[in-house]
Amino acid sequence: MLNAYDWRADRLVRLDTAVDHGPACWIDLVSPTAEEAAALEVMTGIDIPSRDEMDDVEPSARLYAEDGGVFMIGSVATDLETHDPIKTPVTFILKGGRLVTVSYGQPRSFQTFIAHATHKPGEKLAGGEAVMMGLIEAVIDRYADALETKGLELDAISRMIFRKRDPKAMESHNLQAVIRDIGRAGDFLALIRESLSSLQRLLAYHAAVSGARAGNKADREARQTVRLLQRDATALSELSVSMSSKVTFLMDATLGLINLEQNQIIKIFSVAAVALLPPTLIASIYGMNFDVMPELHWRYGYPAAVGAMILSAALPYFVFRKKRWL
Repeated sequence: MLNAYDWRADRLVRLDTAVDHGPACWIDLVSPTAEEAAALEVMTGIDIPSRDEMDDVEPSARLYAEDGGVFMIGSVATDLETHDPIKTPVTFILKGGRLVTVSYGQPRSFQTFIAHATHKPGEKLAGGEAVMMGLIEAVIDRYADALETKGLELDAISRMIFRKRDPKAMESHNLQAVIRDIGRAGDFLALIRESLSSLQRLLAYHAAVSGARAGNKADREARQTVRLLQRDATALSELSVSMSSKVTFLMDATLGLINLEQNQIIKIFSVAAVALLPPTLIASIYGMNFDVMPELHWRYGYPAAVGAMILSAALPYFVFRKKRWL
């Protein structure tokens, strides 16, 4: 799908791509077909990278200049509200003051930026470069909100592990669910950190490329915007690292609680085995079939044997309780 936008008056306006996409300052190509990519190449003179090229991890294949255009490919996390967030490559192409973006599955942050820029008056975005900065800022803002939400979830897990007094809340099957939640949080943070690193490299490359331009007011403002975005991305990256450390701590603590619970169960079985050993010994002795047994014809032999078994089982139990082994 091909969408074209231009900045008119005080807001972003979506253009009819069949009529007036030529003056667009931003062309957004979402999950393009081969025909759409070919048509855009003819219109802009830009060699649109394929999906395989966008998935390449080599920095030289993701950040480069070609035929007067600057190509920057970054990874953006999507579906952050679900239990299965994913990353998708997004290509930013700047050429002749126009921005072309290519993505396979549009991130919600792009939709948020479009909704804000098309419905609310604001400062005019001077060309495709400013639109790109607005898109990256929307991505970083979304990551900040997602990290805040994930931090609250981790705080809730921490309270449940260390402060919850309800014994049912600490049962092994509940702890297994907690492990799944912690594991998903770890995957989420790794995804955000990887995307932020990608955006940091993208911004650094863009700053290096644009640094050679003349130092007019617009260029100075653009460089200032890039520095602010770099600072925000760095701060969020450091926050994600800190939260990852907390995830590791919570995972270790949860596994420790599961081990303690299993040890408690094993201890109970061990105590039960020790407590039942003397009664078993007594029952084995009086279950022997020997002709000469002093208690064999004793009137009180049976109740005495049963009483001895009960006493031999109760005595270890009270000893264990007194020593706080139970």
